[in-house]
Amino acid sequence: MLSLHGRIDLVLAMQMHEVHTEADKKLFRELAVDIYKDDPNWIRPLDKDIEEVFDEQKNKAFRKGVCKRWILKNEQGKVIGRIAAFVNKKYKEDQPTGGIGFFECVDDQGAANHMFDHCKQWLQEQGMEAMDGPINFGERDSWWGLQVEGFQEPLYKMNYNRPYYQQLFERYGFQVFYYQLCYSLKVQNKLQDKFYHTHDEVSQDKNFSARHIKKAELDKYGKDFAYIYNKAWASHFGGKQIDDRTVTKMMAGMKPVMDEEVMWFAYYKDEPVAFWINLPDVNQFFKHFNGKLGLLQKLRLLWMKSFNKPNRFTGLVFGVIPEFQSKGVDGYLIVEAANVIQGKRLYEDFEMQWIGDWNPKMMKIAESLGTTVSRRLATYRYLFNRNKEFKRHPVLS
Repeated sequence: MLSLHGRIDLVLAMQMHEVHTEADKKLFRELAVDIYKDDPNWIRPLDKDIEEVFDEQKNKAFRKGVCKRWILKNEQGKVIGRIAAFVNKKYKEDQPTGGIGFFECVDDQGAANHMFDHCKQWLQEQGMEAMDGPINFGERDSWWGLQVEGFQEPLYKMNYNRPYYQQLFERYGFQVFYYQLCYSLKVQNKLQDKFYHTHDEVSQDKNFSARHIKKAELDKYGKDFAYIYNKAWASHFGGKQIDDRTVTKMMAGMKPVMDEEVMWFAYYKDEPVAFWINLPDVNQFFKHFNGKLGLLQKLRLLWMKSFNKPNRFTGLVFGVIPEFQSKGVDGYLIVEAANVIQGKRLYEDFEMQWIGDWNPKMMKIAESLGTTVSRRLATYRYLFNRNKEFKRHPVLS
């Protein structure tokens, strides 16, 4: 057993090294390869997806924020941890709150604490009073939360981690700010009768219509998405708005793997009122690419899309504008989409990206589809003032 002096020496021997060079970036990415080398469920994220988060030219979060990342080396110079810390002025909470993410660490509480302490100090220097993690320096649809249940192959841009990471966070003092639940079902399962009753009732009003997107009209659907999102969702995330150009760019990026028939919009008098956005589980492709997406991988992707289609599709986001909530539009849209997806037997399995436990309405919709909880993640919060009352994320009414 180490003496107190020995423990201090061990901590002092660990060094945080800020990532600057290409060699640093490679060490940052490659640590995960070592951490998960014996884990058959881990899918290596694409290198470009990781690096774009930290690229000021590609991540618009840098317009309102600042981000740094580090690797942790032991006394022998071996990389044993990595972490990033960031401040996004659009991320508004009760107190100024920064974020940490992209955390990887050997099973060593001292190493984890060393990285957490370093991030805490840096965030305090930026005027922050708390830190959330592990989260993304950017949108919540990527790299958000720590997996605590349901360890299986992750969905695209979904955090995956060793089970012991939960202890590393909680022993340091992080508390659960909210849980993130994913739901799954077999596509061919019949929907509950109430969905069909609701669909029939809404369909009596011929002003309603539903359609899946067309790749040739991404500008239109980008504008429709932004309109619905900003009315239905933005107020829940600190008033953060999204512009249609950003959405159109995101959709253009999805285009190579997009399936038009699983991305749906509902309209009333041709005005957008709801969306249900899904994608094929592209990680079923990317798990064969070892983090790369060069010319050879893109050619292989085209071949796999034609001859080795994923058997699972994933739900990214579902939203209804306030004026049409509780009017059956959700059931109407789901049945319209199901008639195509089930009718053509496009996929075998469906899994939703996470729903926060602060959103009981969406949880109820998910459960009413006959789903089961497939995995659970946690977004943690750490208050720098340890005497301040900790409050969980407020529940939406």
